Amino acid sequence: MAIAIRLTRGGAKKRPVYRIVVADSRAPRDGRFIEKLGTYNPLLPKDSAERVTLDTERAKHWLSVGAQPSDRVARFLDAAGLLTRTQKVNLKKGEPGAKAKERTEMRAQKLAEAEEAAAEAAAAPVVEEAVADEVAVEEAAPEEAAVEQVAVEPAVEAPAAEAPAAEAVVPEEPAAEKAEG
Repeated sequence: MAIAIRLTRGGAKKRPVYRIVVADSRAPRDGRFIEKLGTYNPLLPKDSAERVTLDTERAKHWLSVGAQPSDRVARFLDAAGLLTRTQKVNLKKGEPGAKAKERTEMRAQKLAEAEEAAAEAAAAPVVEEAVADEVAVEEAAPEEAAVEQVAVEPAVEAPAAEAPAAEAVVPEEPAAEKAEG
């Protein structure tokens, strides 16, 4: 016969009160027991002395006979100094599931891609603009220099009554095209 020190539930609905009992391990939870060792009232504050009452002398006797305490009762006996229990460690308890791991990997991958794209975008326009400016200067350097010089000279010499400088540039463009052809 295996002997267990465990809790039996009593009290009203939503108002539990437990008895700490010694019982045959095959007996029902709230069924027949051998001896009552104390009580446990989870509704009382944790620092209350009446939360757990335990007959330590009888508990020592039953432990010496070979009674096995349940997890909760082992906590009470450990607090009373009658038993040293080993703490169970579940290392996988806080570990996220497979789908959560996939989601975090996808987020990290998207973030890395966005950072790379931002870095390329920040570096590329500077290089492209510099190359585009150099090409434009090489192709149009003689024409633009001639147009700018011609456009500046009439605007400076023209009296205020004449048309603005923007209109003065329009007639000079055909002259520049004649020089090319």
